[in-house]
Amino acid sequence: MSGRFPAPAIAPEDFETIRYEVTDGIATVTLARPDALNAFTVRMADELESVYRYVATDDEARAVVVTGEGRAFCAGMDLSVGGNVFGLAEGVDPGMAEVTEGFHDPAVIEGIRDTGGRVSLAAYACPKPIIAAINGPAVGIGATMTLPMDARLMSTKGRIGFVFGKIGIVPEACSTWFLPRIVGLPTALELAYTGDIVDATRALELGLVRSVHEPDELLPAAYELAARFTRYRSPVGIALTRQMMYRNSAQPHPVEAHRVESLAMWWTSFGDGEEGVASFLEKRDPLYTSRVSQDMPPFHPWQRED
Repeated sequence: MSGRFPAPAIAPEDFETIRYEVTDGIATVTLARPDALNAFTVRMADELESVYRYVATDDEARAVVVTGEGRAFCAGMDLSVGGNVFGLAEGVDPGMAEVTEGFHDPAVIEGIRDTGGRVSLAAYACPKPIIAAINGPAVGIGATMTLPMDARLMSTKGRIGFVFGKIGIVPEACSTWFLPRIVGLPTALELAYTGDIVDATRALELGLVRSVHEPDELLPAAYELAARFTRYRSPVGIALTRQMMYRNSAQPHPVEAHRVESLAMWWTSFGDGEEGVASFLEKRDPLYTSRVSQDMPPFHPWQRED
């Protein structure tokens, strides 16, 4: 594993709740607890966090498609487990200092930090495009885990809902950062306040999903989009573009984007950039050779990573 990307805690061959497969340059991550409607567990959180870290340096995978096995995408947190179903520690009294200063403390990671948030941060840091193929119900963490993904495609049988208020908790998985950026603040508030579960047509109207497909057309559409994102594209160029869009769009002034874009433009103008210009002039497909695992610039990541 590259020192630039954190090593995964769990290797793909040891996954129990998800599957990881790569075909034709596209990685498929399948939530694989179909008998429980792919309900989310702490183990699934650990495996999803690991898979996003793994894919960062898997040069065979240019993009990721995430879907669910069976008739659901993810029915939310598995509420049938004993104790604190969210995997959080009892008998402690944490404050902001503990979460900030002890962010990487194992006791904080395992007992205080939101498990969905760990997954969302790993997806945010991933250098490869991520596409959600929402094949069925996606509620709670099943909905919020899709927000750091670059596109959400939904089956006509899909449903999505941010139902936290109905069970007495708050939105998680960094959704209060992502959701307003996707649908706007008033709509985000309405979705969170009401906890309504909306169908695919309504999700499309709200801008929550990119497109709606018949069930047997969902995965082909997701793979086609993943190929469009990555075929004949510089791997490092796409990786930097993904991070620049997410990070720079949250900056208070465009000069911050200019600083990063200047460095990124300089870095990519050689190597793949030279090949891109040559292929354009020679009227042929480009043959890009950069590898995300080894060729990311030294200034990435350019913002502090907690």
